[in-house]
Amino acid sequence: MTARTTSALLEKYDVPVPRYTSYPAVPHWQDTPDAAVWCDAMNAALTPDSASLALYVHLPFCEVLCTFCGCNTVITRNHERSGPYVATVLRELDTYLARVPALHRRPVSQIHLGGGTPTFMPPDVLTTLLEGLAARLPMRADGFEGSVEVDPRVTTREHLEAMRACGISRISLGVQDFDSEVLRLVNRPQPLEMTSALCRLARETGYHSVNLDLIYGLPGQSPATMMRLADSVLALRPDRLAVYSFARVPWIKPAQRKFKDEDLPAGAAKRQLYECLRDRLLAAGYQEIGMDHFALPHDALAVSARAGTLHRNFMGYTDRRTTALLGLGVSAISETPTCYHQNEKVITVYERRVAEGEIPTLRGHLLSGEDRRRAERIRALMTTGRAPLDLGDANDARRWLAELVADGLVEIDDHELRMTPDSKPFLRNVAAFFDTYLRSAHQDGPAYSRAI
Repeated sequence: MTARTTSALLEKYDVPVPRYTSYPAVPHWQDTPDAAVWCDAMNAALTPDSASLALYVHLPFCEVLCTFCGCNTVITRNHERSGPYVATVLRELDTYLARVPALHRRPVSQIHLGGGTPTFMPPDVLTTLLEGLAARLPMRADGFEGSVEVDPRVTTREHLEAMRACGISRISLGVQDFDSEVLRLVNRPQPLEMTSALCRLARETGYHSVNLDLIYGLPGQSPATMMRLADSVLALRPDRLAVYSFARVPWIKPAQRKFKDEDLPAGAAKRQLYECLRDRLLAAGYQEIGMDHFALPHDALAVSARAGTLHRNFMGYTDRRTTALLGLGVSAISETPTCYHQNEKVITVYERRVAEGEIPTLRGHLLSGEDRRRAERIRALMTTGRAPLDLGDANDARRWLAELVADGLVEIDDHELRMTPDSKPFLRNVAAFFDTYLRSAHQDGPAYSRAI
């Protein structure tokens, strides 16, 4: 495929589509379960002896707003809000324990602290949270996989030691870029030396996997800045990287309105930024995982990808598949095989409802059998580049994906759909074939970031 052909295809398929951390995507959720139905779904999922549980805890506080951010955050410099918030999270878990008996006996396989900025909270408050979770729930006998997202600007040795003592062993550093002008434009000044020092400190304090989060498509980025970013990343040698496309959703995140269209690379120009970094990472021995992750061969994510056991859920790519994911905290998302659930997104409403002993449901979705079938095919495609088909699917795929087939991006036979070697940038476009909600939707306004 020539550079000109690739450029034309990137422009052609740069359309709004979901990222498919769930199917159906959140804008298409319907049939929100009441608390009884939701708790029954969680209990049913965790009842079999083979069941396993992952926990996600959303810690929303940040001192300043990064203008690229699409997360649910609370901007404040009042660190005294941390303790009461953790008490609320633990009370939410107590409410679940009273209504979901299987939680008392099903071991926790994963715990992930996300945000926001988890290390906005003082070390003793994080200890209270993690010890509170461990006191209430059984942990996997051979150890749970614990991970945390951190901001190098507010993270100290005391943070790292406190979390490591409670079983957290993976750390993800929010970096995005190292170019000072790019970081100025997105309101995130963060010197390379600060990130480098925290990487060293994480390894000194016993973290066995260090991840860097990067974003391409930000204002001020260019092929030259991405090459410099690659040099800096390779010098740090993280175990894995997440290299996300900037999801521009100003109708959801008003702070992104400060970026004008002409300030941001798009289409082929945007993808070129990713390819600059990708080429250097692959040459240095990293393995490309899914559509936006990289890992060194020893890392569990790379091992899982080679073994064909890679999983994808609301937390993104993971090397462990669990039966259920329980999300705690404001806006946190949970899932079972039959149901999705999201908490209230407004922190004052979340806190009030938890204080009143409620499950703080904002919305959810009851999955039909067809939803589950299609979700598994999308998950297979997003993790392996292949998805099984039955004869009806195959005939529909040939019609609906005719242009992608003609452009050499996908192959279809009676039993399987396969991405071709050059088609990774178009993974979301191909996954959309299975999305009957998207294919039949009549949107009144924008709902998703663009595919490229």
